[in-house]
Amino acid sequence: MKFNTKQTLKIYLTHTLKYKWSAFIILGAMVLTSVINTLVPLYYKKFFDTLIEPGVQSEVAYALILVLLSILGLNMLQWVMWRIVTFTTTYFQAKAITDIANTCFEYLHLHSYSYFNNNFVGSLVKRVNRFVRSFESMADRITWEFIPLVVNISIIIAVLSWKNATLGIAISVWVVIFMIFNWMMTKYKLPFDIKRSRAETATTRVLADTITNHSNVKLFGAYKREVGNYAKVNDDLRKLRVFTWNLENWFETVQSFMVIILEVGLFYIGIRLWQKGMFTVGDFVLLQSYAMIIFMKIWNFGRLIRHAYQDLADAEEMVEIFNTPHEITDVTNAKNLKTTSAEIKFNDVDFYYHKTNSVLKNFNLNIKSQEKIALIGPSGAGKTTITRLLLRMYDIQKGEILIDGQGIAKVKLESLWKNISLVPQDPMLFHRTIGENIAYGRPNSTKKEIIEAAKKAHAHEFIKDFEEGYETYVGERGVKLSGGERQRVAIARAILQDSPILILDEATSSLDSESEMFIQDALDVLMKNKTVIVVAHRLSTIMKSDRILVIDKGGIMEEGTHAELLTNKKGTYTKLWSLQAGGFIQ
Repeated sequence: MKFNTKQTLKIYLTHTLKYKWSAFIILGAMVLTSVINTLVPLYYKKFFDTLIEPGVQSEVAYALILVLLSILGLNMLQWVMWRIVTFTTTYFQAKAITDIANTCFEYLHLHSYSYFNNNFVGSLVKRVNRFVRSFESMADRITWEFIPLVVNISIIIAVLSWKNATLGIAISVWVVIFMIFNWMMTKYKLPFDIKRSRAETATTRVLADTITNHSNVKLFGAYKREVGNYAKVNDDLRKLRVFTWNLENWFETVQSFMVIILEVGLFYIGIRLWQKGMFTVGDFVLLQSYAMIIFMKIWNFGRLIRHAYQDLADAEEMVEIFNTPHEITDVTNAKNLKTTSAEIKFNDVDFYYHKTNSVLKNFNLNIKSQEKIALIGPSGAGKTTITRLLLRMYDIQKGEILIDGQGIAKVKLESLWKNISLVPQDPMLFHRTIGENIAYGRPNSTKKEIIEAAKKAHAHEFIKDFEEGYETYVGERGVKLSGGERQRVAIARAILQDSPILILDEATSSLDSESEMFIQDALDVLMKNKTVIVVAHRLSTIMKSDRILVIDKGGIMEEGTHAELLTNKKGTYTKLWSLQAGGFIQ
């Protein structure tokens, strides 16, 4: 199994270096406070050695007070350093975490339309949140655990080695063995931590998917089945949690035994040195103080390494997103699309999904400036695909698509989308106010412009009846509005955006007659002076199109006006018209 530890650390380091002065201040202050932490026991050693020395009581007391003042001075300096670390850390982490979250957002949203179709929303959200939290956790561990560990252990080994070589060697060997053991055990545990992390993502994916489709769960009698599915993925997660947690319990079992051996061993050496007159009572106090520091820091080393790997495991899935190249990108030196007449051409276009599912073959289509064309045909024929290729949601395998002579693959994506407005069958709205949703394509629009667009889209009629009017929140995906209301908000958004090219993808197919009447009127306003592509199944909505194209088998089977197509009595359009006219219109 391949892990992306280096990439994770590289990303974190890049964001850390943006605030390097804060990082250096934290490092320097933390090193100093750790040094002080190992110096204080030396003064306690002096305190107890002075306490048992023979002499005049007042002189001994004076010497003890001087030692206490030294300890006070060191503790006050340490207190100042701690405050510097805490406040600087707050500034540094808040900035770095924000930047990392923004980086995740920016990279994620540059992925293609198909990428989001192939990944669950809940899973992607969890990956971003885990990645950000992993940085915060690792930064905390380095600041509060790793730096003190290195400084304290290094100074303690140096001091004890200076006091007696045997003590220094004994504690050095113990530390090396302890660290190697923890390192090996943690590396062994890492793959299981990553499996646990992915299992947690799987449970989130199932939960998010069923919540999104909660109505289907009820209406199709799938409640018990979905409960069983969720219980299964949860049980898989439980097994991995139990296994990884038990591994950690075994690690700590061995660690605690090694700590007992170290404490007893150090004091045994101390007793032997005391017998030889080489150890004082103060030295025993120093040894006990250092033993406590070692136990606290070295015990945390095991947790530090394990939790650091857990953090890396949690960050793994987001790094996989970073390592996935963007499928649709701007070419080098791409220029902005400049539309003059909004003429569209598909020249010898081939396109297929998943490298095997051919949709268009040698497809050619010329759409004149301000021409209104309609695309009809059976499901899967490629009608919606044509509009998605024009929006460059996918890249074609052969040929070219031009707007006013400019290949859309060579212009900036943002400029392409700015020149095309889309009104889909089921508009997705943000959980924001109606006004914000209407102005989404032109965020600097005035309130007057928003209302004017809403009036043209026949949306003002229902918006004004809301208690909060244009400040009404529409709910997730716009669920607080009816289908017709969402459609009119989407049309108002397109009217305000006022792009020269307009795509209507089944914009009225699922509406009731009253809603369709309002929306057809709004669409007439929207389509004025624009090049328009209409995808429709309901033929009554496209009768007035300048040209109707019947799409099937990867190409254009028939084309012409409504009247022209009906002259071909054996044509597909005539058959579809007869079917719909007989069933719905007459």
